Amino acid sequence: MLTRTQIQSFYEEGYIRIPGAVPKVMVDAARKAINHSIGAVGVGGDDLDNFKVGAYCDELKNQAAMTDLYNKSPVMSIAEQLIGEGKVMPVNGVQMAMRFPTVLDQVLPELRGHLDGLGNDLNGQAKGKYRRGFTAFGVIYLADVPDAYHGNFTVWPKTHRFFEDYFKTHGHQVLADGMPRPELPEPPVQVVGEAGDAVIAHHLMVHTGGPNASPDIRYAAIARLRHVDCEANGADVYTDMWREWEGVRGVMEKVVG
Repeated sequence: MLTRTQIQSFYEEGYIRIPGAVPKVMVDAARKAINHSIGAVGVGGDDLDNFKVGAYCDELKNQAAMTDLYNKSPVMSIAEQLIGEGKVMPVNGVQMAMRFPTVLDQVLPELRGHLDGLGNDLNGQAKGKYRRGFTAFGVIYLADVPDAYHGNFTVWPKTHRFFEDYFKTHGHQVLADGMPRPELPEPPVQVVGEAGDAVIAHHLMVHTGGPNASPDIRYAAIARLRHVDCEANGADVYTDMWREWEGVRGVMEKVVG
């Protein structure tokens, strides 16, 4: 369970890492299934030019070894503590997110973040279209990520609150023109952790998968967690960012009140 201090930190920063959230036996089963798929199935999918990495292990996305990482581990109860008891829809699809070593020299690329749901004609959504389709990111490390530039899940702290204010001023319709690029309040944080650690981040968090300059594959399982009213609330939540976070609101009302 999260402490009040942890929930306050999530409110301020927009993300939280929970060490050891998923038991080792579940992590090992998921990584074993992924490695079997890489070796026995290889790349699948119909659009390999655009989705080469995403095409790995696609046949696993609905299997219990992956969905149980969320539905049958403490991750779901932690998400409900933030979003509301009984308010988080079961996870029925997981992205197997491997980041293979890509940096082969000493020149590290600039980190550049984004918000999800913006169409670019290459991600299954038309350019100029955007959609707010989830409440929170869930990221579970399936192997240790001990240092920066190991393919870390990377966040720009406080950007959830920054972009709520930005959309109140400019309207969320600016997303039809692509990712806005104002100066962000803080530099990026490459989240380190161990196998079994989970990260939960607000959907308005600017984020990216960092470059991997290590000799190892970064293994992670990613799900988009949805409030039961996510579809009905739609784009309104761009400017009402805590509407789907009953648990966070409850704690912060006590702190402020």
